Amino acid sequence: MGHRTVATPRTRVELGLRQNLAQFSLLVAVNALVGGMLGQERTVLPLLGQEEFGITAYTAGLSFILAFGLSKAATNYVAGTWSDRFGRKPVLVAGWLVAVPVPFMLIWAPSWTWIIVANVLLGVSQGLTWSTTVVMKIDLVGPARRGLAMGLNEAAGYAAVAVTALATGYVAESYGLRPEPFFLGIAFAALGLGLSTLVVQETREHARLEAAGHVARADGRHDHLHGGLTDGQVFVQTSFKEPALSSASQAGLVNNLNDGLAWGLLPILFAGAGLSVGRIGILAALYPAVWGVGQLFTGALSDRWGRKWLIASGMWLQALALALIALADSFAAWAVAAVLLGGGTAMVYPTLLASIGDVAHPAWRARSVGVYRLWRDGGFAVGALLAGVVADALGVEAAVWTVAALTAASGLVVALRMYETLHRAPVPDGQADDDG
Repeated sequence: MGHRTVATPRTRVELGLRQNLAQFSLLVAVNALVGGMLGQERTVLPLLGQEEFGITAYTAGLSFILAFGLSKAATNYVAGTWSDRFGRKPVLVAGWLVAVPVPFMLIWAPSWTWIIVANVLLGVSQGLTWSTTVVMKIDLVGPARRGLAMGLNEAAGYAAVAVTALATGYVAESYGLRPEPFFLGIAFAALGLGLSTLVVQETREHARLEAAGHVARADGRHDHLHGGLTDGQVFVQTSFKEPALSSASQAGLVNNLNDGLAWGLLPILFAGAGLSVGRIGILAALYPAVWGVGQLFTGALSDRWGRKWLIASGMWLQALALALIALADSFAAWAVAAVLLGGGTAMVYPTLLASIGDVAHPAWRARSVGVYRLWRDGGFAVGALLAGVVADALGVEAAVWTVAALTAASGLVVALRMYETLHRAPVPDGQADDDG
């Protein structure tokens, strides 16, 4: 879409990645810190439940992921509404304030209940911070580089998850499961709060600028999705009614369902096979590392190739990787499966967000992103319950097979129901392309 600017009393608002590179880069760094807050748990917490708190039932052990998923999903929904109502920056700062006590609670927790409460706070924080950085980046770049923007955002977050998971695995192997692995979280929270409060700038005016110049699709699709939808209408369109939005919502839910399995059960599966904490940390890091770095490419590719088939193929690749995990019994095979799982997730994750941005009108896009992320991160809770119940009844391998089947079915839903959302609107006369 063409490059547009508008002068406000304070500053000149422009759309485009190049025009907003400083703020965009800052938000990439902030989201890396958001990912680091999540990464501090990936290797250590499942092992902590078994070794320090004596949690033996899989369902009980996954309770921290259930708490995280429910709180994050609910917060995602309100984060979009609040960012439209109060502005993006206040919501981002509030999310970091909620994050501050989390690492201290994980360090000092005298019971598993404290761990669950800490994960409720972590979920609230992640819902506010991650959702807001997504919306702010979409605001800044406009429609022309949406996939690239989401690829950079998610790459930063999940690369940080991977690096922190790897680092905490080595720290835990050298010093123990507590307190040293969680010192990283203390540093991340302090940096994130400081940058968000002092340096990050509001982006709501960028969304208003895009809404003012919004160009309808030439094929007439989305004409009924005007800018004046109520919160309830946005929820219904994103969740059930609009084919692309609802397909993205179910795919997001299933994607995070298998991520909940990878987070909560796979470290226990690997430990049961006799792997050391350091090697478990490598496997726990490989998956989000490939996921993170891969999004640097897949988000941009979706701007060229389209969204639909990247999403469907990514879901099928994840299903294949999970099947390999269930069949394998060695570190090398599990490492290959982790790489495949990360690659499939990289194909899906930024592309789903970009498809929401394609369809949702700028006037209610933040709310639609919130609804999508409600469903997507609800997948953590669904995955924790489903995987825990199946693992307790039939074993961990059966839980992995169950999630693999659901992931394959989700890809089929996308293939059959979703239409291609990438639409290149004509550039108005006299206006240059956004970024060349």
